[in-house]
Amino acid sequence: MEWSIQRIAKLAGVSSRTLRHYDAVGILAPARTDASGMRWYDEASLARLQRILLLRGLGVGIPAIAESLQRASDEEALRSHLADLGREADRIRRQIRAVEQTLRAREEGAAMTAEEALDGFDQSRYEQEVTERWGRKAWESSQAWWKGMSEDDKRRFGQEHVDIAAGYAAARAAGTPVDADEVQALVQRHYAWVGAGWQTATPPLEAFANLGDMYVADERFAANYGGTEGAAYVRDAMRRFVERRKA
Repeated sequence: MEWSIQRIAKLAGVSSRTLRHYDAVGILAPARTDASGMRWYDEASLARLQRILLLRGLGVGIPAIAESLQRASDEEALRSHLADLGREADRIRRQIRAVEQTLRAREEGAAMTAEEALDGFDQSRYEQEVTERWGRKAWESSQAWWKGMSEDDKRRFGQEHVDIAAGYAAARAAGTPVDADEVQALVQRHYAWVGAGWQTATPPLEAFANLGDMYVADERFAANYGGTEGAAYVRDAMRRFVERRKA
């Protein structure tokens, strides 16, 4: 079977331009191009695109995706992705159960254990992803910083981001432009919050802007800002912040 580029783009939720770009950079060629210039994709193309979309969902860049595609066959990689997805689905089910138990305990005044409350919340699962993106030193440094914080400091750090995200959501709901002073004040807090996590008072501006792009590209981060549209608002505010400081 074959599918046109428009059909594949619609099903995958990407643009035809994106698929053409994937061809141009050598990671996804169409099965054939007809006399009129129409690109057609076959089942092998779909398997390859599935791998690309899974990796893009993790925030992996095009060069790293190209390297990954060369290391293993589609079948081997998809088996690995399937195992990863299965583990992620299990983790989410455990988190749902843990949150349900926490709510029930608080509503009924019942006792609960730390094991029940934190089942499925093991942060070590990010180790491989962080190491691949930013290097082993970044993972070890972040873990040392986090483990060295008191429980109160951890709660304050987490609450600060909750408050920042809520501020962004309120500003977006009110139709406030991203370059408005009140929004840029939120970005300043966000910049300081990121700096605390990166253990620097002045995070590199370009890296901060790239972080906004990752919020939009990765649904796990976008969820912190109300989904992709909310994350796009935050990204645009962060970009404006960076532009002002580079001017």
